Amino acid sequence: MMRQLGRWHVWLGWLVGVPLLLWTASGLWMASRPIEEVRGEHLRRKPQPIALDRPLILPTLPADHGAPIMLRLEQQRRGPVWVAIFAGGHEMRWTARDGRWLPRVDEAEARAIARRWYLSDAEIVGAHHSSADHPPLDLRRRRPAWGVAFADGTNVYVDADTGSLLAVRSAQWRWYDLMWGLHIMDLREREASSHPILIGAAALSLLAVILGIALLFRRRGRRMVAG
Repeated sequence: MMRQLGRWHVWLGWLVGVPLLLWTASGLWMASRPIEEVRGEHLRRKPQPIALDRPLILPTLPADHGAPIMLRLEQQRRGPVWVAIFAGGHEMRWTARDGRWLPRVDEAEARAIARRWYLSDAEIVGAHHSSADHPPLDLRRRRPAWGVAFADGTNVYVDADTGSLLAVRSAQWRWYDLMWGLHIMDLREREASSHPILIGAAALSLLAVILGIALLFRRRGRRMVAG
């Protein structure tokens, strides 16, 4: 019986050795990185205070959108701006000084917004627009966005509807994201933390550990009897 358990333990060890190595290495790498740096918080400027130099005017919301579920005030390049979020996920913006509706962000404005937020002096090398249905892998937020690419490899994402900063994605974030994908064994979407491959590998690893503990106690028991 001991020999059979030993064989199972060896075969399971070979089978789950790679997943265990990936889990341990990726977990160690992620644990060693401060999450604030991964999110790029040290790469973005602090939000500017709202300029309250005159009374703020609430926007006149369009009737066809219904009542917003949230209304927030932001300080943008144009001054204080109201951002309205509606139940369907649609967002719009108005100036808080005269209630005038503002158009969607174009490429030129997206570049200016990204330049304003990003602390580095790296040059902008390009900008691309993405829809809410097909967000870039390193954004993964279902919002229409402009991704402004800098020469140092950092991407700054700006909401195409509101001009709000969505994310700052550096090379460190992409490495962290890759390690997370390895950790949950989902390199394609890097979001599914519960799927058959991961559950199966975890179950086999647990079985290998249980067999190893059982063998350890059996061998310890034999030594005590022999002694």
